[in-house]
Amino acid sequence: MNTRAIAAGILAQVAVEGEFLTSALSAALPQIPKDNDRAFVQALCYGVARWYWRLDRILALLTHKPIKDAEVRMLALLGLYQLKYTRVKPHAAVAETVAAVGPKVWAKPLLNGVLRNYQREQDRLEAEADTDESAALAHPGWLIRQLRKDWPAHYADTLHHNNAAPPLALRVNLARNSREAYLERLAEAGIAAVAAAVGAGAIIVETPVPVEKLPGFAEGAVSVQDVAAQLAAPLLGLAAGQRVLDVCAAPGGKTAHLLEARPDLAEVVAIDISSERLTRVHGNLQRLGLAATVLVGDATQPESWWDGRRFDRILVDAPCSATGVIRRHPDIKLLRRATDIAELAAAQARILEAMWPLLAPGGRLLYATCSVLKRENEQRIAAFLDAHPEARERPIMADWGIPARHGRQILAGQNGMDGFYYALLERA
Repeated sequence: MNTRAIAAGILAQVAVEGEFLTSALSAALPQIPKDNDRAFVQALCYGVARWYWRLDRILALLTHKPIKDAEVRMLALLGLYQLKYTRVKPHAAVAETVAAVGPKVWAKPLLNGVLRNYQREQDRLEAEADTDESAALAHPGWLIRQLRKDWPAHYADTLHHNNAAPPLALRVNLARNSREAYLERLAEAGIAAVAAAVGAGAIIVETPVPVEKLPGFAEGAVSVQDVAAQLAAPLLGLAAGQRVLDVCAAPGGKTAHLLEARPDLAEVVAIDISSERLTRVHGNLQRLGLAATVLVGDATQPESWWDGRRFDRILVDAPCSATGVIRRHPDIKLLRRATDIAELAAAQARILEAMWPLLAPGGRLLYATCSVLKRENEQRIAAFLDAHPEARERPIMADWGIPARHGRQILAGQNGMDGFYYALLERA
């Protein structure tokens, strides 16, 4: 079993077939028997995805014409990634990557030549790559331009944080223990962690560890969730006896947080269009000992699942470009296209229109995305408010994020958080 060949196959699924990296890894990793080999494959895949736009430009400088075989091309990128960004010994990076071609013996001299030439001319190649903006910033050109347009004072920092490995953020189940008490449990387990700057139950683990090593994880003492996502439940202004709807709920982190924050809610209904993704919602709720009404449903067609009783609070965690979570999902830089944004904005508009009638008078709807693009966020809310005079915005007063025309925007890396957007609406 050649780990580099496995990684190349996974990356080919992403770059050529448009598969999400998490999905491709989920299918491949269980077939690898050794823990360290699984970790190595995952690290290679995430690393190449993160630096794809730079590595691809360097590969173009090293070859006279594109490598047509997808897996061989991915092996070339893997080899360059190891030589540039990892502690793998150079001779091992070259030899093992070349050996990974298996029966494609024609590719051995090609890969050997590419990697040896990179070693000889690394300084020149890196300098030439810096003259290309996409290569220099390791992002597709359309996204660089859009971030520069939307956030001229912040886009450079955002791009920088997108290229960094994300922290492991935890949400302490405050219904069971305090953050201070759980920090003590982590310290006793030899896991260094600190309280996050934002979020009452948020913790940042200094060196990420597998979840099974987190004290009390299996019993529901803590969950893995970025700090920005932990802001949703407090923003809704929950109270006892309320009926709450979580739209596009999978994988269930926010659903669980709603129930942890207010165990005395009358009901939490969680819907998602994917029955497969809802299995994770069920799993999270079971681990935490929580109960919600979980339904398969299309948010744009509530007549197929809604019982006619209005909700006091609605959380719309809208499908989006995910441009705020690139550091966690670097394959977004390969998979997302500029043309996707208009389609996503239209889908967000349809969901908002469909969910608004389900909100009781005086109720609140929290619109959330993990996008940093204004068309999906403040411009989407502006259009909705223009069309609905009975809707009014409740300003979000906070010491995090950036006040937008409507709502509040968090950019990747601010206070250590992922990129997120929130806008709070009230039905008059």
